[in-house]
Amino acid sequence: MTLTGDGFAARHAVLAAGYGNRPDPADPAQVLAMPIVLHIPKIEPPARSALLAAAASATVALCLDERVGPDAGGDPGPWQHALREWTDARIRKVARRARGAQWLAACDVDGVTVDVDGAQARALVPGRVGDLDPRIKKLQIGGTDLDHDEPGPVDPALPTLWIDASLEMTVGKAAAQVGHASMILAGAMPVDRVRQWAADGFRCAVRDADPRSWAALCDEVGRGAAVAVRDAGFTEVAPGSMTVIAPIP
Repeated sequence: MTLTGDGFAARHAVLAAGYGNRPDPADPAQVLAMPIVLHIPKIEPPARSALLAAAASATVALCLDERVGPDAGGDPGPWQHALREWTDARIRKVARRARGAQWLAACDVDGVTVDVDGAQARALVPGRVGDLDPRIKKLQIGGTDLDHDEPGPVDPALPTLWIDASLEMTVGKAAAQVGHASMILAGAMPVDRVRQWAADGFRCAVRDADPRSWAALCDEVGRGAAVAVRDAGFTEVAPGSMTVIAPIP
């Protein structure tokens, strides 16, 4: 990834501008979504927190990838139209699980894979739900969850995405939410700080917040010191629920 020049700044500016609210098309098949594929082997599945961190990092890495464009010369990349169309609409992500040959097939679909401590997630280029690649369409959206783990203290050098544990979201729902959070956080950070984050592979930490910690994080949102994801309420949680909060480094 090229980390200097106007190309990276232009890609960051798209995230900094926020997202559109274009009404959903009447045909559900025309709805735009970013697929996220979670590698969850049957034997020795990954730690939940590491897998969610991989999903968050993969999402923001795709949004700022050179293939999104423009490059340093201002030319669009092959993924630019798809990303811009998606960010102009209501942001949707759909997480699916894969294992074995399914995972290998998913890795051949345009996107970005991130590995965190052996946990792998791949964010794919957004597109219309009805045009979803057959290799991804066959993957299950639900059916597999992961136990909450105890990953230990957070490295203070890493951006941290805090999940409201009281919502009891599935791993797929949580993956979509931390993906939203990583995008919003990158948009809220100065471009030079995001370049540094990119140079570090967009590493981040994901942790569950208990009620007391969540209340303190909500205060940070109120002061403008943190960003929050407010869910549209299509699945699992009530509309307007704050699902993830990320303090701005």
